[in-house]
Order: sequence, then structure tokens, then C-alpha cells
Amino acid sequence: MNKFLLKALVLASVSIATFADAQFRTRNRMDKLEDFDQQKFSWGFFLNGNRLDYRIVLNPRYGMSGNTNLVTSKESYSFGAGLITKFRLNDYLDVRVEPGLQFAQRQLIFNTQSNDIYQNGNPQNPPFTPIALTEKDRVREIKSTLVDVPVLLELHGERWYNSRPYIAAGVNYIVNLQSNSDSADDNQQQVFRSTTHNFAYSAEMGIQFYFNKFKLTPAIRGTFFMNNEMVADNATTPPYWSAAVSTLQTRAVMFVLKFE
Repeated sequence: MNKFLLKALVLASVSIATFADAQFRTRNRMDKLEDFDQQKFSWGFFLNGNRLDYRIVLNPRYGMSGNTNLVTSKESYSFGAGLITKFRLNDYLDVRVEPGLQFAQRQLIFNTQSNDIYQNGNPQNPPFTPIALTEKDRVREIKSTLVDVPVLLELHGERWYNSRPYIAAGVNYIVNLQSNSDSADDNQQQVFRSTTHNFAYSAEMGIQFYFNKFKLTPAIRGTFFMNNEMVADNATTPPYWSAAVSTLQTRAVMFVLKFE
């Protein structure tokens, strides 16, 4: 997957460079789609590649052993697609709603067998019966299908020939269709549970290129969850999994190609 995405990004970069050269080769070239940005509403679609991982805050009792982190994550690369709706506010500001579908598969590794030392419990935590963690117990392959609905305020500069830079920021409402949040089973039965409804913030920057028939926008976007995604294990489950994690939040960096 990594090699595939790398090749795709290289191909996209070469294509963008070629387009840019064609746009600016002649200084007297006529502006294209001159009235496009004067429309009150416009629409389009986008494709994107993602790099996703987790921001993890560990429980100091069950998630750490001295200075060693007992829970780690492995980043992943994936893809997504969606639609674009733009509402023009003035010559420099637009509001964009860009609902999309993102696919992800990440990995959490729980090296928490050492929590057996807490089996007798304390006033805050009940005793538990230790179990021998197998590879299936230690590693969680977390598949996610995310319905992402960002609302972005876009600030852009003046057109320079057939291009225009911009920055954007906003908030996202994100639904995880594979959260397992309502499952009665938990990590003891190899079922990882996370929240279904989530909120995030996003920041984006890119350059809009104007062609005869469409506008192409390559951009970089960062999306960061604001809420804790971790759903606690059942009360009778030993503290090998969710008890070791205080906060779990998705972080994503996206390379986006927009067509309008």
C-alpha cells in the first residue's frame, strides 16, 4: 500500500507540474474560466490519499511501565473520495462543505502482560484473574469506514494568471460506521470498540489551477479528532486494553485532488 501511494503521489506531482508549466509558459496567455468564481454556488468532487495514526495518552498505571509505553500504534495509508459544494461569500471568502467517505485500517499493539502485578486490585480498581495474552489479544487491527463532513471557511488570494492560492480551516462531523460501540463483546473477545459520532477540526492549504473546462486543486489537509474515541471495556475485563489508554484520537494528513 505504501509503495502504491508513493507512486500515485509522484504521478500526481508530475501531472501538476506539467499543468502548471502549461498554464504559465506564455505570460500573455488568456485567463481561463474568468467568471467561474463569481458563481454563488458551485460543485465538484475530490479524491484523496490519507496517512492516519492515533494520538494516544496512556494511563500511567496500566499503560506505562516506568518510562516504557505499553501501548503503541502503527500508522497506515488509505484513500477516500467525496463531493464538493461551494458557497461564495465575497471575492476572498468561500464556505465549503465537502462530505466524503474515508477508509482506514490501523493497528494498536498492547504489550500489557505486565499488568498482572495489579491482579489483587486496590480501593479504586477491583481484582482480576490474569490471562496469558496471545498474539490475537495483543494486536488489534482496527478497520474504519468514516463518513466525514467538513465545513470549511476558505480564504484565497487574487488570481495570478490561471492559479490562485488559498488556505482553509473548519470543523468536521465524522461517523465511524465500523465503531462496534454498541457491541456487548469487548477486547476480551477480540472486539475493539470506539465511538460512532466524532468531532474534529481541519486545516488546509493548496493552489487552484484554472483550465478551459474545469478547475483543479491539489491540497494538503490535516484533520484532528477532538473527542476521545476509546470506549471502555466491560467492568469484568482485565486492564490489558482500554484501561491502559486514557485518550485515543485519530490524526490524519491528506493529499487531496479537487475537480470543479
